[in-house]
Amino acid sequence: MRAVPTWIDKVHDRDKVEQCIYDLAFRPDGSQLIVAAGNRVLVYDTADGTLIQPLKGHKDTVYCVAYAKDDQTVCFDRHNDSIQCVSYNPITHQLASCSSGDFEQKSVSKHKVSSKITCCGWTNDGQYLALGMMNGVVSIRNKNGEEKVKIERSGGLASPIASIAWNPSKYLRLEECFREEHTDILAVADWGQKLSFYQLKTNYEVGKERSLGFDPCCVSFFSRGEYMLLCGSDRQVSLFTRDGVRLASVSQQNSWVWTARVKPGANYVVLGCQDGTIAFFQLIFSTVHGLYKDRYAYRDSMTDVIVQHLLTEQKVRIKCRELVKKIAIYRGRLAIQVPEKILIYQLNSEEPSDMHYRLREKISRRLECNLLVVCSQHIILCQEKRLQCLSFTAIREREWLMESLIRYIKVIGGPPGREGLLVGLKNGAILKIFVDNPFPITLLKQTTSVRCLDMSASRNKLAVVDEHNTCLVYDIHSKELLFQEPNANSVAWNTQCEDMLCFSGAGFLNIKASNFPVHQQKLQGFVVGYSGSRIFCLHVYNMAAVEVPQSAPMYQYLERRMFPEAYQIACLGVTDSDWRDLATEALEGLDFQTAKKAFIRVKDLRYLELINSIEERKKRGETDNQLFLADVYAYQGKFHEAAKLYRKSGHEARALSMYTDLRMFEFAKDLLGSDPSHSRVLMQKQAEWASNSREPRAAAEIYLSAGEHLKAIEIIGEHGWMDMLIDLARKLDKAEREPLTRCAEFFQQFNNHGYAAEIYSKIGDQKSLVELHVKNTHWGEAFALVEKHPEFKDAVYVPYAQWLAEHDRFEEAQRAFHRAGRQTEALRVLEQITHNAVVEKRFNDASYYYWMLSMQCLDIARESFEQKEEMLQKFHHFQHLAELYHVYHSVHRYVSEPFSSNMPEILFNISRFLFHNLSTEVPLGISKVDTLFALARQSKALGVFKVARHAFEKLQSLKIPAALQEKIELSSLCVRAKPYRDNEDLIPMCFRCSTNNPLLNPQGNSCVNCKQPFIFSASSYEVLPLVEFFLEDDITDEEAVALIDLEVPRVQRSSNGESQFLQLGDSSENPEDDPFTAKLSFEQGGGVFVPVVVGRSILKSMCRRDVLIKRWPKPLSWQFYRSLLPDLSITMCPTCFQVN
Repeated sequence: MRAVPTWIDKVHDRDKVEQCIYDLAFRPDGSQLIVAAGNRVLVYDTADGTLIQPLKGHKDTVYCVAYAKDDQTVCFDRHNDSIQCVSYNPITHQLASCSSGDFEQKSVSKHKVSSKITCCGWTNDGQYLALGMMNGVVSIRNKNGEEKVKIERSGGLASPIASIAWNPSKYLRLEECFREEHTDILAVADWGQKLSFYQLKTNYEVGKERSLGFDPCCVSFFSRGEYMLLCGSDRQVSLFTRDGVRLASVSQQNSWVWTARVKPGANYVVLGCQDGTIAFFQLIFSTVHGLYKDRYAYRDSMTDVIVQHLLTEQKVRIKCRELVKKIAIYRGRLAIQVPEKILIYQLNSEEPSDMHYRLREKISRRLECNLLVVCSQHIILCQEKRLQCLSFTAIREREWLMESLIRYIKVIGGPPGREGLLVGLKNGAILKIFVDNPFPITLLKQTTSVRCLDMSASRNKLAVVDEHNTCLVYDIHSKELLFQEPNANSVAWNTQCEDMLCFSGAGFLNIKASNFPVHQQKLQGFVVGYSGSRIFCLHVYNMAAVEVPQSAPMYQYLERRMFPEAYQIACLGVTDSDWRDLATEALEGLDFQTAKKAFIRVKDLRYLELINSIEERKKRGETDNQLFLADVYAYQGKFHEAAKLYRKSGHEARALSMYTDLRMFEFAKDLLGSDPSHSRVLMQKQAEWASNSREPRAAAEIYLSAGEHLKAIEIIGEHGWMDMLIDLARKLDKAEREPLTRCAEFFQQFNNHGYAAEIYSKIGDQKSLVELHVKNTHWGEAFALVEKHPEFKDAVYVPYAQWLAEHDRFEEAQRAFHRAGRQTEALRVLEQITHNAVVEKRFNDASYYYWMLSMQCLDIARESFEQKEEMLQKFHHFQHLAELYHVYHSVHRYVSEPFSSNMPEILFNISRFLFHNLSTEVPLGISKVDTLFALARQSKALGVFKVARHAFEKLQSLKIPAALQEKIELSSLCVRAKPYRDNEDLIPMCFRCSTNNPLLNPQGNSCVNCKQPFIFSASSYEVLPLVEFFLEDDITDEEAVALIDLEVPRVQRSSNGESQFLQLGDSSENPEDDPFTAKLSFEQGGGVFVPVVVGRSILKSMCRRDVLIKRWPKPLSWQFYRSLLPDLSITMCPTCFQVN
């Protein structure tokens, strides 16, 4: 900080007696200065110190002056005592005037105080007035004069308040305890030589109390509140920070300085002294900063250092709480010089984005220097001609003495502890110094003084700005001056490009690449760094990273067809259009590598495909650059130039293809001449163009003229021109199968099946004809074709079966599958419809379908030996399920419907039969609850109470539907009142062993004694008097039937007196004479069922009308049954073999 005197005046009275300057006040716009000098008030022009006029009318000494915001000046007021201070309210222009015993607020009232008032001041919002008193008390009052806050300082009467001032800024940080918040801070200076700060909001002292070492007379803040002035008995005006840290002396005088004020909105200060001196100064705050690559450190508020990352815009503040004199930054090191020491910081980590600095070393010595440089392990102090190298422990390791004043110094990098320094001297010498070497190296010497310099990234070139603002660039090795440019005040090399530098001056930024002319653009400030496309510029106190497109130097390289160099420049930062220009120029220059990289940058896949194809062709041995350039011109739309190159290189076909693809048929005709083969190709191309140009009829006609029938058919078919397609199909020869087939396809598409069938018949494609009939469900025509061509049997019957299944004609579908020989599909369809019938509770249909399934399995077992065993098992299983669902149909109807057509005895027998078969497994859809419920109800109705009670007990263990719950519970309760017995008339008897079986048989539907299975009537389910018998192993089914059909009569000889007679017949009064009956009794077993096996003799003895035969298809054997009650008529269904 420097204080430059602007003007000085000394006030005397008429007798040349020096007049003390007690107070000063600026006009709000800063144009005038009001001075209280003795008993006069003087008005000065602040621009040059001219006395505008004196204000008279004051007989006594004027102690205070004030300027209102509306430009009214108040010099004195009437009180009982002399006026000590006055202050205008900044909002209401209300004047507070204070005397030794009271204070008065004009147009309000007068208020007594306990002590003499020495100073006063309004808050920024005009709500409170602070009064400083002789007894050391500060009283803060509202606009009505009521005391709100009373600050009693520790010094008391020994520390009268000399001056107070409110900080104009409402958002302040004071020491660690200040946060940035809305508040009012009051600075208080007393004659106890102390400076304190108080916060209105809390009434507490904030920050440290500062010891001044002199008696203060006046405290005054700058307009923005960042600094303040103090003056007094030390005969000088000092600059302090807003939190009371002394920074520097503004001016030293010969007498006490009674008052000092700051010009509004400017860095100008004025002071008034005991000897009548009025001095006006301009304060110049110099920029203290340091830069290394993308890190910029600068001084803020005179005591803080802010480190800014220029790329990420991150900032970190380091508080020193002392005047920062010098700053140096290098890599991870930061050196800060304060008056009595040097602080050395380093980064916490080596990450490029790390902004956390920690204190590493502290050199507690007062060191004077003009320039400060920091390295990895040293600091460099520059003092005029002398350079000193100190370690971080303050040990001086090396010293260099130059022949002239040092004007510029910069660290240019190097290993830690061995860094190099670039030094420029006033006499024009430029030196390179290594910190571990005592001998400087002279790089070059020029005649003019050095102002700024920089070295290129490879250290081959040196740029110097001299005292005449000329930028000179030298080759370091040859010392040759490469070029020079005028109007430069600073220069910087691009750290990423060897041949690029920039320099600033005269309000312009100049960018120079290699030996090309300079490119200029407007820019205020000094260039201090250049990295890639970013230029770091210092303007006044602000450092900014300016993004500068490198378009101009790139185009300069392109003009000289230096494509790799232009690409390097473009990588620093250019626009997308610049990248495209670079790619296009490189492609036309056949520099495919540069063009490829540039097109990748702009993501142009079309040109990248072209470059890749050219590279592949070059790998295959092609070397014709004219052909490559012709392809490039064609891609760029320069078609005539491309055609000329194609013809020149002998590739006329490519030119023709290009013209036809572009629909430039006239140019193509000019190119071809009269070659007929090429004319046909051209005609085809023209037809394609007509098709794409929404003229399809013209395109079709052109294709027909060119003999391209298939393409013409495609166009005609796509647009549905059936008349045209019919004429064409009838004109085509049957040998042209492909076009005719395509015509048939279009006829099918537009539902003209007759014409399609005509075409298939014309070309003899019987398979397609069959498929056509099947597709359109013309089954009659399809079946007629199958009769003529049996090989298409599967192609017809399988789709027919599927169509029947889709239309819910499952039985017909099953038969169709069967006819087609698709037994698996037939079985699958039948299983599906059976399952559907069960799910839909159509149990009678389910019974029928299961019977059909069983017969289907029997057919498969007969035809496939591998599946015989499996299919026979399924046959018996499906037969059993068919019977169960047939029986359950009646039970379900009885439970779900209000009336039943079956007699109670029949329902009882059905329920009992079903109950015996559900003991092991319950098929899907059959309800055990319904079965037991029907059994219980019919048992109760028929007097079979024992069975009824047992059925109700069984029901208790099952989940009963809510609809039946009440009925079951009521019936169960009623049946318990009945006797525990069954109706003996309903007890079944075994006709083989004549044993009465229980109604609830543990053996199921077999005799408990002989284990003979019962044969039930299919209508009433009563036990029929039938016994199954088996044949001996050597008797076939046919032989057995033949033997039975013989019906050999049994002969009875008897004598009656004198006569003998022979009786032929089949009726015998004694049944024990029947050999079959004897066989039944003889072969009964104990715990194991023993079937009845008969031989030929027994078969011959049987009567044909007493035998029932189930003639099962192969591979099953026939089943034979003998009726034991011949008089009972028993019939058998010839299809399903059920008996009644």
